[in-house]
Amino acid sequence: MCGIVGYIGPQNATPIIMNGLKKLEYRGYDSAGIAVLENGGIEVRRDAGKLERLSQLVHESPLKGNVGIGHTRWATHGVPNTRNAHPHLGMTGDVVLVHNGIVENFSALREELESEGVVFQSETDSEVIVHLIERYLSGGTNLTDAVHQTLLLLKGAHGIVVLSKNDPDKIIAARVGNAGGVVIGYGKDEMYIASDLPAILEYTREMVFLESRQMAVVSREGAVVMSLDEGEIQPEVHTIPWDPVSAEKGEYRHFMHKEIHEQVRSLTDTIAGRVDFELGSIQLPSLNLSPEKVKDIKKIFIIACGTASYAGMVGKVLIEKIARIPVEVEIGSEFRYQDPIVDENTVVLAISQSGETADTLAAMEEGHQKGATLWSIVNAIGSQAMRIADGFISMQVGPEIGVASTKAYTAPLVDLYMLAILLGELRGTIDENQRRQLVADLRLVPDLAGRCLDREGEVKKVAESLLEAQSALYLGRGVNMPTAYEGALKLKEISYIHAEGYPAGEMKHGPIALIDADLPVVVIAPRDPWYDKMFSQIEQVKARGGRVIAVATEGDEQIQQQADHVLSVPETPWMLSPVTTVIPLQLLAYHIAAQRGLDVDQPRNLAKSVTVE
Repeated sequence: MCGIVGYIGPQNATPIIMNGLKKLEYRGYDSAGIAVLENGGIEVRRDAGKLERLSQLVHESPLKGNVGIGHTRWATHGVPNTRNAHPHLGMTGDVVLVHNGIVENFSALREELESEGVVFQSETDSEVIVHLIERYLSGGTNLTDAVHQTLLLLKGAHGIVVLSKNDPDKIIAARVGNAGGVVIGYGKDEMYIASDLPAILEYTREMVFLESRQMAVVSREGAVVMSLDEGEIQPEVHTIPWDPVSAEKGEYRHFMHKEIHEQVRSLTDTIAGRVDFELGSIQLPSLNLSPEKVKDIKKIFIIACGTASYAGMVGKVLIEKIARIPVEVEIGSEFRYQDPIVDENTVVLAISQSGETADTLAAMEEGHQKGATLWSIVNAIGSQAMRIADGFISMQVGPEIGVASTKAYTAPLVDLYMLAILLGELRGTIDENQRRQLVADLRLVPDLAGRCLDREGEVKKVAESLLEAQSALYLGRGVNMPTAYEGALKLKEISYIHAEGYPAGEMKHGPIALIDADLPVVVIAPRDPWYDKMFSQIEQVKARGGRVIAVATEGDEQIQQQADHVLSVPETPWMLSPVTTVIPLQLLAYHIAAQRGLDVDQPRNLAKSVTVE
């Protein structure tokens, strides 16, 4: 969640760091700060609130130096205020640090340091780290070893960046555990550090991703990477293909709106190179599959959080229908506490846009320890979930900046559909004609998404009628039951309207008591195998005076006559219909929030990537 940026080189570090922090605003934060080596000392500027406040501080009291670090903080220990903002200085003023993560043994370490005479300036757990480093330095240890020894004392998961005025030619970066991703970017006689790609993608595409329990000593000339346990190593340098322009809003008011409209391209890209329409086949080489391996699979656990878990629910329907493999969908934060029944014939499939979600990574580790095969569907290239998996599928949607996920929801739906077809082929649960038809249907997807987007004007009008709503109920069934969950999540996370998604068959088991003229009921009812049941739900809502907004197949006159509003989608093969039915719900949530004047890209209390438990 916290954003980290660092720079060392011949340029003024301040504008590079400030620009990088701006690119990381989507992660969510409540304070920000910057530290620069200037005239032999460390100059710090920090404040609570948005980056505009920090920018004003820097404008009023400029910083200029060739080495610096910056941070956007999301509070875990201590309220969001200036003294709890990062960077944190040690007592001597010689060392400064930024930190992402939670020091789980913070209280014990703080008591120990205070007993030695250390005076704390903040309430944060992060401050103990800089004081520990200074303690080792005071005993004659060099900076690299002082950081190394400090890291060995910390419990929890961390991303840490440190610099010292007494070692002005280096920055030290480290990663411990699943939180706090650390990326090191290579330039010409200059180096960059960040917690996420967009911060430095403008300057370099050559990057190293630190693994857990690795640290790097970064200078202008490059980086020396070492394991905390085994000494120096040679990391793999990744070349990142993303275009920096794709991280900009362009003509759109919000990143979320831009990313909704990017789904035609992102769906095309996630299919590209993986489908042979002539042969009617799917290729997912990065999963490293063979017929023997696939036939040994007895069960798949799909592990995910939030939006990704709803994609996983769709995946369950598809894999069980096509490949006939039992699938369970588990929330990442629950999986490892349930003592799941997992063995070598089990696959744990993680879905994560960032690939750094702490709960999902912990669930993957649980699966690994029990002997499972690990797969991941992930967007962020080089992320932890990609690296630790035995096989992966890249979403290929490019950077997603808006906190409310859109294109990183629809792409996994297609990825899971392709996976189901490949598994079905390798297991012999579908014949050639079935496979060819399923593959041929993929050709329709980008165009179908585009036709949904063409109806945005109709969605916007419906949004205008719902601006005063206090609550909403979303109903879906079968493969579109998760669409109801996802539609409700989108509405509540960016518009702050209370919304609940329900399996439509459960309406009579409680939610029907809520229905009156003031409660909008959004019903996902395309022409699919559950259509008749969903139409019955519409009739039951109307019989009780409820307002119905129906997502329905275009030309459906029966629903037109019953519903108060219809969000039409093109006719879509039912197993791919969650791609099209969710798009009008994304647009509906967006336009309600935008017309309410809310911060669509950075909704309150939320962060893009949840990297602490």
